[in-house]
Amino acid sequence: MQYKWVVLTNSTLAILMAMMNSTVLIIALPAIFRGIGLNPLLPGSFAYLLWLLMGYGVVAAALVITFGRMSDMYGRVKLYRLGFATFTAGSVLLSVTPGSGTTAAALMIAFRAVQAVGAAMIMANGTALIADAFPLNERGRALGINQVAGIAGSLAGLLAGGILAVYYWRLVFLISVPFGLVGTIWAYAKLREIVKPEVGHKVDVPGNVLSAGGLVMLLMGLTYALMPYGNSEMGWGNPMVIGLMAAGIAMLVAFPIVEARVKDPMMDVSLFRIRMFSAGVFAAFLASLAYGGLMLILTVLLQGIWLPLHGIPYEDTPLWAGIYLVPMMLGFVVMGPLSGALSDRYGARGLATLGMVIFAASFLWMTLLPYDFQYAVFAAAIFIAGLGNGMFTSPNTASIISSVPPNRRGIASGMRSVMSLMASTASMVVYFTLMLSAMAAQLPSALYSALTSAGMPTWIAREAASMPPDAAVFAAFLGYNPMETLFSMLPRSDVSAIISSNPSGYALVTSTYWFPRVIAPSFMSALHVAFYASAAMAIAAAVASLLRGRAEYLRPQAEEERREA
Repeated sequence: MQYKWVVLTNSTLAILMAMMNSTVLIIALPAIFRGIGLNPLLPGSFAYLLWLLMGYGVVAAALVITFGRMSDMYGRVKLYRLGFATFTAGSVLLSVTPGSGTTAAALMIAFRAVQAVGAAMIMANGTALIADAFPLNERGRALGINQVAGIAGSLAGLLAGGILAVYYWRLVFLISVPFGLVGTIWAYAKLREIVKPEVGHKVDVPGNVLSAGGLVMLLMGLTYALMPYGNSEMGWGNPMVIGLMAAGIAMLVAFPIVEARVKDPMMDVSLFRIRMFSAGVFAAFLASLAYGGLMLILTVLLQGIWLPLHGIPYEDTPLWAGIYLVPMMLGFVVMGPLSGALSDRYGARGLATLGMVIFAASFLWMTLLPYDFQYAVFAAAIFIAGLGNGMFTSPNTASIISSVPPNRRGIASGMRSVMSLMASTASMVVYFTLMLSAMAAQLPSALYSALTSAGMPTWIAREAASMPPDAAVFAAFLGYNPMETLFSMLPRSDVSAIISSNPSGYALVTSTYWFPRVIAPSFMSALHVAFYASAAMAIAAAVASLLRGRAEYLRPQAEEERREA
């Protein structure tokens, strides 16, 4: 087998493993919370949920630029191999997590951080290794295949998470271990350095501290802003949140100033003078800002509202949510390799720009959907979203990596990855903020009115109305019927009295369709605002993509590669 295909196959296995692990967690969270015995309605449970979902991205974003620069200095194959091994070790640790309750949840967050360290090494080097191995006129197709593998991994994770979680929650982490073992052994046996590492350079300590510290503080601040503080349902007024975000922004502002003055900077600021690179990175940031929270929020929509409305028991909604989201993955799988191959021939500018325009149109289409939508219309809308994202991602990635010198591909790949990770985390925060703000404003009165109309005692209505909106929504997201869970936390004698005095009312409020109808209006109003914001980000990404210039910018790079060959 030619070496370039060895590289593509191994890096494809890496992204397949990483993306499968990401989506399998979203779908399997209900089984995980049940397995470790953590009640989503208890105070503090939301914090563990958030960090299980977002901690991975925070750690990976903080480290990916550092690893990108280190790979250019010491060899990207070395760090890539180590990343594969580290990610696999994290998967093993997750599958054997000891304890229960908050102890187990805290350990899982720590083990996810181990995975994130490995993922950062893989992300910083996988794309660069492909660019090293493939000539310019084949690079787009190769990256398209690689990106499709990531989406295939996402699809496999959705389905595997739903199926495996039915049997045993630890299996959802164990499934990635065989991929990791094979990929690690294969990488150590077959991969070799093509681009000679830079020698005589030192690690940029100030740059590493500023970039990693700034990203961690900023993203931690954004994450804690979603948690209740005092009498507020959210923490935007929390002094700790304000302090973390202010310190993070200050460190990130200082970062490029310091980098312009140190001898061996970890980030080559001069790369932003390359028009194709800077436009591509900015477009990737905006696209991830539009897309980052979409998968999670659509999962919440399906599991918390649409599927229960259609008679699917809450405990079965994770599997069906994965199945019903398949069209979005298929859209990417259809367009990813095709757009990559076309970009090799015609350049990235037109394809990436058109992809973001289509992506924006899909968001506008989704704003027209009611909460009790026809599935065929929903499937068509998310399929179009997948097509647009697939049309953009491969050409844009190839354009970014191909626009820089070979000895800067590691840091270029790292910078692209960190921008995407930051934007994805920020996107989730935006979606959550809009959703929880709308729910906090409308849900208490809606619950009180609906419960009293069903003949429930006023004290029960007041108890339900005081339920935090994050607990209500995420109980449904985690496969719990929120009202059944609330009743289970009351004294058994009180529940028995309610059932005996009003059996029809109790049956109504604990049915699969009652709670979704109560929360749907406020949820959908917030979701539509988020979709409009995402459409605007996608249009901005299209404009940034259009400004990258034509493919002629790459001709000197192609000539240099032909001379080296």
